Amino acid sequence: MGHAGAAAVAVRHLRAGPVEPLPRPELRCVREDERAPVDQGEFRRVLGNFATGLTVVTAPATIPAAPPVGFACQSFSSLSLDPPLVAFMVGRTSTTWPRIAAAGVFCVNVLGAGQRELCRAFAVSGADKFAGVAHDPAPISGAPRLTGALAWIDCTIHAVHTGGDHLIVVGRVNALEAAAGDEAPLLFHRGRFL
Repeated sequence: MGHAGAAAVAVRHLRAGPVEPLPRPELRCVREDERAPVDQGEFRRVLGNFATGLTVVTAPATIPAAPPVGFACQSFSSLSLDPPLVAFMVGRTSTTWPRIAAAGVFCVNVLGAGQRELCRAFAVSGADKFAGVAHDPAPISGAPRLTGALAWIDCTIHAVHTGGDHLIVVGRVNALEAAAGDEAPLLFHRGRFL
């Protein structure tokens, strides 16, 4: 059975009736006398083999005269067509996330291969990340759309879930557009840009 056939079977199965949720896993902290199930360095090394696209997630200022906010994000994904949802993950210790949460909206800017320096600027903590960066407001949220991005997705925060030391932010898509042209995306693999 091809991919299309398997997908059709899965859809028929889901439409056949309600899906019972799986039981919640029992969560607990690892005690100091226990070994963590996976070494963090090994976790990073192995998962670094998965190439990811790079984005900059932005939000408008919520305080008068304050600059907008944004951060480089490699954990972005489409999530649902109906309703149109996307998701990104952000570290719980992020100083940018509380300001995005306060805005209640965000814009995902998909970076092109020629935007390495822009990505690096938004990966720095505490700097004025928008200094010298050309942008205009997204049509619904007013969050910055970065000039030259391959695509932008304008969203309202739909839900936030916990995920270990990160938060999983789900956004409802209000508007989106891709740039004309065929520039390759900016990718990250094994700790470096591709």
